[in-house]
Amino acid sequence: MAHLSFQLDYHAACGQQICICGSVAELGGFDEGKALPLANSGSLWRAELEVESAGTLQYYYFVRENSANVRREWGGYRELNLVEGKSFFVSDNWKNAPAHQYLYSSVFTDSVFARPMVSHTAYPAQALLLNVACPYVGKNQKLVICGENPALGAWDLGKALPLDYVRAGEWEILLDASVFEADTPYKFVIVDAENACALHWEDGDNRVLHTDFVSQGRNGVQVQMGLEFCYADFEYRGIGTAIPVFSLRSEDSFGIGDFIDLKKMIDWVACTHQQIIQLLPINDTTTSRTWRDSYPYSAISIYALHPIYLNCKSLPLKEKSRFQIYLEKAKALNALPSVDYEAVLRLKTDYSRDLFEDNGVETLSSTAYKAFFESNKEWLFPYACFCYLRDGNRSARFADWGEFAKYDKGRLVRMLDRNAEASRETGYHCYLQFLLHEQLSDVKDYAHAKGVALKGDIPIGIHRYSVDAWTNTALFNMDTQTGAPPDDFSLYGQNWGFPTYNWAAMEGENYAWWKSRFRKMADYFDAYRIDHILGFFRIWEIPHDAVQGLLGHFKPALPYGGEEIAQAGIPFDEQKMAQAFIYERFLPEIFGQYAEEVKYSYLNLSDFGRCELKSFCDTQQKIKRLFEGRNDEKSDCIRKGLYALCCEMLFVCDGVGQNRFHPRITAQYTHAFQCLNDDEKTAFNRLYDEFFYRRHNDFWRSQALKKLPELISSTSMMVCGEDLGMVPECVPAVMRELQILSLEIQRMPKTAGTRFSDLKRLPYLSVCTTSSHDMSPIRAWWLENRDDTQYYYNEMLGHDGVAPTDCTPNLCEEIIANHLCSNAMWVILPWQDWLSIDENLRRANPEDERINLPSDPENYWRYRMHISLEELLGQTDFNEKIKELGGQLRIAN
Repeated sequence: MAHLSFQLDYHAACGQQICICGSVAELGGFDEGKALPLANSGSLWRAELEVESAGTLQYYYFVRENSANVRREWGGYRELNLVEGKSFFVSDNWKNAPAHQYLYSSVFTDSVFARPMVSHTAYPAQALLLNVACPYVGKNQKLVICGENPALGAWDLGKALPLDYVRAGEWEILLDASVFEADTPYKFVIVDAENACALHWEDGDNRVLHTDFVSQGRNGVQVQMGLEFCYADFEYRGIGTAIPVFSLRSEDSFGIGDFIDLKKMIDWVACTHQQIIQLLPINDTTTSRTWRDSYPYSAISIYALHPIYLNCKSLPLKEKSRFQIYLEKAKALNALPSVDYEAVLRLKTDYSRDLFEDNGVETLSSTAYKAFFESNKEWLFPYACFCYLRDGNRSARFADWGEFAKYDKGRLVRMLDRNAEASRETGYHCYLQFLLHEQLSDVKDYAHAKGVALKGDIPIGIHRYSVDAWTNTALFNMDTQTGAPPDDFSLYGQNWGFPTYNWAAMEGENYAWWKSRFRKMADYFDAYRIDHILGFFRIWEIPHDAVQGLLGHFKPALPYGGEEIAQAGIPFDEQKMAQAFIYERFLPEIFGQYAEEVKYSYLNLSDFGRCELKSFCDTQQKIKRLFEGRNDEKSDCIRKGLYALCCEMLFVCDGVGQNRFHPRITAQYTHAFQCLNDDEKTAFNRLYDEFFYRRHNDFWRSQALKKLPELISSTSMMVCGEDLGMVPECVPAVMRELQILSLEIQRMPKTAGTRFSDLKRLPYLSVCTTSSHDMSPIRAWWLENRDDTQYYYNEMLGHDGVAPTDCTPNLCEEIIANHLCSNAMWVILPWQDWLSIDENLRRANPEDERINLPSDPENYWRYRMHISLEELLGQTDFNEKIKELGGQLRIAN
């Protein structure tokens, strides 16, 4: 039996009740309905109780109002080790979200600042236990307490007492209270672990150690819980490298980078004193088994890892001669300058099947596999069934993916479970996922041991015909598509083809699908990038029959009614303004010499020269199918022109609300707009600007704040958001409020009217980079636009004269040095740009360094390092140069 006395200082509003909930029955057993209410006197809330069981007590506080729980403390549970027969007098402070919340992410707690944890289980008769939140202590540092009393060193740092690291960002020290006869001034100090020199005395006045209960002759443990180390101007600055797994190259690779190759990449990052590796998505994308599956943002499972990333060499076959044959084939693929996706996938599939023949039964019977299956069965078995049917449609002869998606899932799963062939096949896919899980988990542990964190990437969408859409159909709007409006990447917008999310259904299940997705991500990563975070505010929804993004609209949104448009000064006519506006006189400008042929072959003519597209080509998808395989100049011209005719409108229909309309994005470039008079053009532009830049700010803010806090609090990973493109005004404020790191790219400034961002004025809570996978690296960018290059050379780099034709190694180093001096918390650079500073190491042709062209939906994702990781690790001078660059510039800044 242990006696507990709690006291919390909290200014509650009238009618609010503070409750304490915890792991023992006396505190509700984590059932908030059975939590213990505290009695209050002013701002002090108190409770006393006897607890029958000793051991670790976990607890937290929350606020109840009108029978509803309206607020909970930030962060994890408080912990206190109880001892039989002891009395504990606990003084608590309410835990608000800290200003440096990111320091409690696993990037820091498990990697960059990681250290062993201890706990206190033995107490003197009169004990003082101080618990302090101090997440600022680096690996080669320690936290000490120094004070006036000789027991605390008499203000001599050499005699100060060290605190023990007990939990993420939390430290404790247990003192014998009997040696303190009077109240004692003290402070916490961060010191160098080697020489005990002070690195930071905490800000503010001295603390006072009160020992009232000692003078009163009471025995027990006085606990000061949740003290906060004061360090107002703390700033961490880290460095990292961005590279896709498929781009890695080692001497052990099978023609593509794999999970075990990451260990050598971790070695390089560690030896150059970097702290993080950023990857592209690594989930299974296999649908066609062609190079089109190389697109990493179209996963067929949000959980399953891509089998192509299995390291085969570390899993040798029993038959040595057969193993050698595979090694020879792998060597040939590994010698290629880029990834041959189809050949690599065939080779690895064959190898993994032979491996399954070798030890599949044994592995599936192992304790480790059974534990893995039990933890992942909710997604793993449906995924395995899905893969079985995909690979040849064996038992169910589906004509296409659409029919497959409609098939009754429950009956299908039962059928596969009873079928011997199917059972073997599903076992194979589960086996493969287990091997991938084992390898990547090992990589994560290896990274942590080296002080390196792994940062993953969460795509905004899923493949339309994925196992997730199959098993959770109600969560997706399968009759729409996801994309992005026109931007610097694509003149016609982007159509990713993913179904949009049914957020109402997701909210109804408390975002369980998303939380599960994030938690699975946390198995392998310490940080993640939310691809297109704008989608959590609003998404660009495109009709299912469109190809381009121009006919999309934001969802959710507040579309205009016809009367509202008319009142704005535009004589609204749905037929003329919200349907294809095609007149014969436009055709020569669009189709040139083919105008007459188009008029008679593809259009129906009506009165006054107005036309409409014939029924066989009245949507972009119909037009795409019509011209499939026709790549000559004439077909290309007509196809693009017909696409344009489909978009000839000023407004697009909402699709849900009757008589509700959205201004068509970039409608000012249409003939429909040119036919308006000047007053109508002015009115349209005013309506357009109001709609896209002001009308939705509060609405979209509320949408994001319904979703994002729930999701990002489901794991301890550090959160970054890709916030490029057409960014609503409310986005930066929400990201700051939630401490989500923004993405900052100097040549994509977020301040209107500027050509390049000022690196010194970037927000601290951000990731700064020279380029992304969707952009050209430094050297290729330098060649793209001579006017931009010249301006950058003179104004941003401060050089006189004419800019060099090529971006020399010295210029690349200067650009990187400027980024390392930026105000951003993290500078994570593409691997290609790191190598650009070395004449001998960088690739001969800058264009070969590009990973993706967003304007090309048929892009082949096949970029690969041109030197091996083993060679890279051997480049001592180059690696030392990067280490010095980072050390001098990031730390000095």
